[in-house]
Amino acid sequence: MLFAVFLPALLAIFIPYLSKWKDKIHTGFFVLLAPLAIFIYFVSFVGKGFEPVKQNYSWIPSLNIGLDFHLDGLSLLFVLLISGIGSLVAFYSIFYLHKSERLDQFYVYLLLFMTAMFGVVLSDNVYVLYSFWELTSISSFLLIGYWNYKERSRYGALKSMLITVFGGLSMLGGFILLTIITGTTSITEMIANADVILSNDYFGLILGLVLLGAFTKSAQFPFHIWLPDAMEAPTPVSAYLHSATMVKAGIFLVARFTPIFSQSEWFFVFVSGIGILTLIWGSYMAVRQTDLKGILAFSTISQLGMIMAMLGFGTKLAIFAAVFHILNHATFKGSLFMIAGIVDHETGTRDIRKLGGLATLMPISATLAFFGTFSMAGVPLPFLNGFYSKEMFFDATIELQESSLFIAEILRQAIPYLAVFGSIFTFVYSMYLVFGTFTGKKQLDKLEKAPHEAPIGMLISPIILVVGVIVIGIFPNLFNESLIAHAAESIYGEPIEKHIKYWHGFITPLYMSLIVVILGAILAYTRKSWSAVYRLVPGKLSFNKAYDYLLDQIEKTSAKITNTYMNGSLRRYMIFILVTIIVVTFSFIGLTSGFALDTSDIAEITIHEVLIAVAMAIAAVATIFTRNKIAAILILGVVGYGLALLFVIYRAPDLALTQLVVETITVALFLLCFYHLPNLRERTDSKLEKSTNIIISVAFGALMTIVAISAHSTKLFDSISEYFIETSYKLGGGKNIVNVILVDMRGLDTLFEIVVLGIAALAIYTMIKLRVKKKGAK
Repeated sequence: MLFAVFLPALLAIFIPYLSKWKDKIHTGFFVLLAPLAIFIYFVSFVGKGFEPVKQNYSWIPSLNIGLDFHLDGLSLLFVLLISGIGSLVAFYSIFYLHKSERLDQFYVYLLLFMTAMFGVVLSDNVYVLYSFWELTSISSFLLIGYWNYKERSRYGALKSMLITVFGGLSMLGGFILLTIITGTTSITEMIANADVILSNDYFGLILGLVLLGAFTKSAQFPFHIWLPDAMEAPTPVSAYLHSATMVKAGIFLVARFTPIFSQSEWFFVFVSGIGILTLIWGSYMAVRQTDLKGILAFSTISQLGMIMAMLGFGTKLAIFAAVFHILNHATFKGSLFMIAGIVDHETGTRDIRKLGGLATLMPISATLAFFGTFSMAGVPLPFLNGFYSKEMFFDATIELQESSLFIAEILRQAIPYLAVFGSIFTFVYSMYLVFGTFTGKKQLDKLEKAPHEAPIGMLISPIILVVGVIVIGIFPNLFNESLIAHAAESIYGEPIEKHIKYWHGFITPLYMSLIVVILGAILAYTRKSWSAVYRLVPGKLSFNKAYDYLLDQIEKTSAKITNTYMNGSLRRYMIFILVTIIVVTFSFIGLTSGFALDTSDIAEITIHEVLIAVAMAIAAVATIFTRNKIAAILILGVVGYGLALLFVIYRAPDLALTQLVVETITVALFLLCFYHLPNLRERTDSKLEKSTNIIISVAFGALMTIVAISAHSTKLFDSISEYFIETSYKLGGGKNIVNVILVDMRGLDTLFEIVVLGIAALAIYTMIKLRVKKKGAK
C-alpha cells in the first residue's frame, strides 16, 4: 500500500520532463497511468470474503509516528472512488485542457492531490492522517488557483485554504487530546478504547475540534462558502473535488470516528443537525444560482449535508444508506460537472440565462445530463441509482430511535419534515439545471461559440459515469455484499445485511418521495414567480460578506498592531527581542528552580581569565564610544581574539582555531568594506534611552551568567557527553569526538547548514547577475 499511496507523487517528479513532449503526446496520458494502476490494484480486494489489511512502516518511532496504513471496507470504497474517478478525470482533462496550458504545473498539483487523498483514507496514524489532510488543502489551493491570472481564482483558492486549514488545526488539537487520553496514535486502537474517550472530561472538546475539521473540509454550514468559489478551478478539478475527493474527506473523517463518537447523543445533535441544515440551505441556494458550476457547487453542499445527517443518525439503515449514497453521488455528480465543462467548452459560457435548447445541438451531452440530474433529484425510476439511496434516507429519518436528550428528541421529530423540505429544493435545482440548459428557446446570439457536440474523447468519461448510474440502478445489489456492506460494517462496527430493492410497497418513504416530486415539479415550473423570496432570505445577509469583513478586519488590525512597533528602528526591535528573552527566561528559571543555583562544582577563576575578561569588557564598552571606524574594527577584534584565548585556556583547541579563523575573516571583511561603512556619528540618546540601554545590557549579561551556571549545575537527566565518548570511535570511526559529532552524530544538521549556505550563495549570485544584466540593458 505504501507504493500505491506515493505512486502519484513519484510520477509527479517526472511530469516536468514528460511535459516537454506535450506537442507529440498530451501529458495527461502519462498521468492517467498512476490512478488507473492503483484502481486495478485495489479492485483485486473487492469481494465477499474481504478481510482488512494493515501495513506498518517505521517513520518516527520516538514519537510513536509511523506510516501505518489500514485497508478496511470504508477505506477501500474511498480508494476506489479516488483512483477510479481520478482516472476518468485525468482522461477527460486530456481533451479539456489545451496543450498550450501549463500542463506540467497542473498535473503535478493533481498528482500531489491524489497522493494526499490516498494518504487520508488509508492512514491509521492520526498524525500521518493530519499531514496528508493538510496536503489536500495545499494542493487544492494550487489547483483552484491554477489560472492565477484571474482574480476570482486567487480569491477562491485563498478562501478554501484559510477555512480548511483553520479546521485542520482544530482537528489536530482533537488528535493531540485523543493521543494523550488513549496513549496511542493508532485510530484502530483509539476505537478499541472508545469507553475511555467517552468517559473523559475532555470528550466534548475533542468532539467539537474533530467535527470542526470535518465540517470545514466537507463544506458544512456555515463553512460551505469556500466550495462555490472553488468552481474557479478548471472543470476536471471541480469534478474531482466535488465527486470523490476534497469534500468527501470530511465525510470520511466523521465516518472513521463514528464508532467512537456515535455513542454520545451530542454527536447526533451536531452531525445530524448541521447535516440537515446544510442540506436545506445548499438546495435552497442552488436554485438562486445562474452559473452551471455554481448550481452544481451548491448541490454538492446539499448532498454532503444529506450524507452527514445520515452518519449522525447512527442506525444500521442510515449508515448503509450513507455509504450507498457516497457511491451514487460520485457517479452522477462527476458526470454532471463534466457535462457542465462540455457546455462551457462548446458554447463559451456557463451562464444558464444565455443557454437553452441545446438538446438538439448536443444530444449526447443532453442525454447524459438527464440521467445525472434525475438521479440526483431522486426521481423514483428503477434505472436511477440516486432514488435508492434517497428513499433509504427518508426511511432512516423515520426509523430514528427515541432520545433522552431534550434537544435530540426535538431534532428527531423534526428531521423527516426537514428532509422532505430540503429534498424538494433538490428536485427544483435538478430540473432547473437540465431543462434550463437543454430545453426551451435557443439563444445562439448570446453564445460566444456556435454550439456543437463535444468530441468523443471528452464524452467517454461522463458516459462511463452515467453507465454506472444506470447499472447500479438496474442491479442495485451488484456491489452490495462485495463493497458497500464492508464499508458500512467498518463504520457501524457490526455486520450490516441490507437487500436493496426498488419496490417496498406503499410505505411512508414512497409517499415522501412522491411529495418531493409533485411539489418540486410545481416549484420548478413556477420558479420565476416565487424567486423574489431570495430578496427576503437571505436578502442582504451573506456569509461571504461576513467572511470578507472578518478577513479585512483581521488584516487591518494586524497592520495596525504591526505598525506600532515596526517603525524601522533597529534599537526598538532589539529592545523588544531582548526584553522578551530576559523576562521569559528569568520567569521560567524562577518558577522551576527558584534561582537555586549550585556553584559548588564551578572551577576556580584564575588571574589569566580575569585579565582576558576585563580586556574583552573594556574593548566591548570602547566600541560604543569610539568615533573612528578603523579603531572600532580593531577594538571589536580584541573581543573575538580574547574569546579565542579563553578557549585555549579551557583546552578547546578546535573551538579556539575556529574562533581565530572566523574573527580574522570578519576583521578582514570589515577592512575590505571600509570605504562603504557608514560614518560613526555622535550619539544623541536621551538619558532615558541611555538608562534603558544600560539596564537591558546588564540584565542580559546577568541572564547569560545565570543560564550558564544553571545549565552546568542542574542535572535533570544524564549528560549525553558520556554517550559520545563511548560511541564516537565505534560508530564514527574517528578519534576526534567533536569531528564525529559534527559529521556523523549531527550529520543532518551539518548537511542542512551547508544547504542553507548554498541557497544563500545562489541567491547572492542571482542578484549579482540580475544587477549586471540591468546595468548592461542601460
